[in-house]
Amino acid sequence: MVLPARELAVAPARFADVTIVIPAKDEAQTVGDIVARCRQLVDRVYVIDGHSTDATAPRAAAAGATVVRDANRGKGEALRRAVPLVATEITVFLDADGSHDPEDMARLVQPIRDGVADHVTASRLLGGSSELHGGFDEFVRLAGSSFITACVNRRFGVRLSDTQNGFRAIRTTVLRELALREDSTTIEQEMIMQTLRRGYRMAEVACHEYARRHGRSHVRPLRAAPRYFWSLVRGLWF
Repeated sequence: MVLPARELAVAPARFADVTIVIPAKDEAQTVGDIVARCRQLVDRVYVIDGHSTDATAPRAAAAGATVVRDANRGKGEALRRAVPLVATEITVFLDADGSHDPEDMARLVQPIRDGVADHVTASRLLGGSSELHGGFDEFVRLAGSSFITACVNRRFGVRLSDTQNGFRAIRTTVLRELALREDSTTIEQEMIMQTLRRGYRMAEVACHEYARRHGRSHVRPLRAAPRYFWSLVRGLWF
């Protein structure tokens, strides 16, 4: 069952049942602040460092994160590396570039705590985005994301609005069952397709996506398009 997107009023609190995982590569300008804000909400934060050439790792550690180095194969491999480390009931993924508000985590976690969802994604289409407009790359990203989401909705009989957002919460036992294999950012759509394929419950909530606070995205939409298409085909039918 897929739940409709909804706003959830949840008071700020600490979450003993949540671990936050943050993949990061060359995000020294923002990762310390993101980790510090996350540490106000949870006891354990993992930063999976993608062989950064700047001070990402030491700044994340100084802010209170446990830093783990990945195999330098991409965001998907980084997220997969974190899965066996998590010991809490719920895992939350968010990005290190400042595009996600850690305090919105409460909205993502609540449907899982309430027992009405197993995997909850943040939706930029419902909550708005400061990034997905104004340029050719943004147009390609939005068009590609909408196409993928439409295919997922048609294949699994659901009604999602955003399958590409990296900000999400998932029951850890479910996460371990998904047998994820994508190495790149395609892991986000793979995670949703595998959740639906196994009959688990998806939900989404409105969360605003902010413009990254420093530098440029590591994803080049046109170059990444074939990888996203193949991941989609494999996830829908194989």
